[in-house]
Amino acid sequence: MATVIGRRGKGSKPERDPEGRMTLTEHLRELRSRVLKSALAVLAFGIVGFIFRDYIFDFLVGPFEDAREQTGMNADLNFREMMDPLVVPLRIAMLTGLVFGAPVWIYQLWAFVTPALYRNEKRWALYVVGAAVPMFGLGVLLAMWLMPRAMVFMQNFAPDDVSMIVDFGSYLSFAIRLVLVFGIGFLLPIFVVLLNAVGVLRHETLGAARRWVIVGIFAFGAVATPTGDPLSLLVLSTPMWLLFEIAVLVCRVMDKRRDRTSGAELADDEATPDDELDRLGRYDDDR
Repeated sequence: MATVIGRRGKGSKPERDPEGRMTLTEHLRELRSRVLKSALAVLAFGIVGFIFRDYIFDFLVGPFEDAREQTGMNADLNFREMMDPLVVPLRIAMLTGLVFGAPVWIYQLWAFVTPALYRNEKRWALYVVGAAVPMFGLGVLLAMWLMPRAMVFMQNFAPDDVSMIVDFGSYLSFAIRLVLVFGIGFLLPIFVVLLNAVGVLRHETLGAARRWVIVGIFAFGAVATPTGDPLSLLVLSTPMWLLFEIAVLVCRVMDKRRDRTSGAELADDEATPDDELDRLGRYDDDR
């Protein structure tokens, strides 16, 4: 008599621990898988960006040209190194892949950080990651709105009799940093709400830490913005502050709803033993 203990296909994956516990090897495999999926998404969109590099190049140069027209400055972009005509399109492709591949790498990042989510918590993760993508895009758009104004701010400091010849590699680094800082900065409230949804943070904790969070937001804005001017600081930090306050309000509503639900369940559980005793008492009286 043969007893089947358990069967696994040759290429099947082992079942995961329901609480998300993994060995170091499994963590490394998970990390490799998440990084590979993110890299493939960035690479795929990067290829698209390389194909349309001329259009993206004109789009990135536009803020500099607009600022030159406003200030009347004799300013030009140039390639300094021999390999720049090849390196610059590759960097443009990388920027395109990072921006348009954001839905994939944001989800992969969260999926790696929280592998032990329950089914309802995974649903929350999908909702919030779905909201994180437009928020990241909003940060990118705000960065593109700020770029010509930052150019005007910097060109106004140049003397009238001096020509401004800017290395395009340096200009592209400025643009990439500005885009990524604004995009990632706008993800802060999304992850705050998600941590509250899975029970890690409550609105009381966020409220108590509000002053330190605000200081941290403005410190982040001062360090992260490439120009370091007050306009860039305010344009980045003020929306992040407002979004954080909105996230705290959302967390407060969610906590109150969760508390009411848990209170109702607790009341039902406490009433159950009394109801059972009453039923047994009536049964003894009938006998």
